[in-house]
Amino acid sequence: MRIPAAAFGSTLFFALAPGTVAGLIPWWLTGWQAGTWPLAPRLTGLLPLTAGAAVLLAAFARFVREGLGTPAPVAPTERLVVGGLYRHVRNPMYVAVVAAIAGQGLLLARPVLFAYGLLAWALMWAFARWYEEPALTSRFGEEYDRYRRAVPGWLPRPTPWTGA
Repeated sequence: MRIPAAAFGSTLFFALAPGTVAGLIPWWLTGWQAGTWPLAPRLTGLLPLTAGAAVLLAAFARFVREGLGTPAPVAPTERLVVGGLYRHVRNPMYVAVVAAIAGQGLLLARPVLFAYGLLAWALMWAFARWYEEPALTSRFGEEYDRYRRAVPGWLPRPTPWTGA
């Protein structure tokens, strides 16, 4: 896939998937109405929210540049994406989405978003475990198996994987 097509597909998928999971559904659950917690603890929510957004943007861009494809299963990458944050954790997009949801929970002082974040994580874990991992093993074989053995799925490793 060429870079312009990959960028267009990734942008569309970004709006549909993380836009729904980390934007539309939290809005539907809260109406963006804030609770009554003190302001100082609520402002701490800006950290995971902005970090999650930055990680998502970087990961989507990496799928375009490094993988020559999109994160969408219907338009997968041509190459296995293992650079950048993927050297520390296999699922940075999912971790980022959960962080963004948790950040919104803090910022809005809405515990319902913490419960929703746990549900979203469980569904993403199941999708990664029972669809993505077998699909990537089938598509990239030993290259993905070696990567999967070296890089954790959910809790980042402190040092980047070098592929050695």
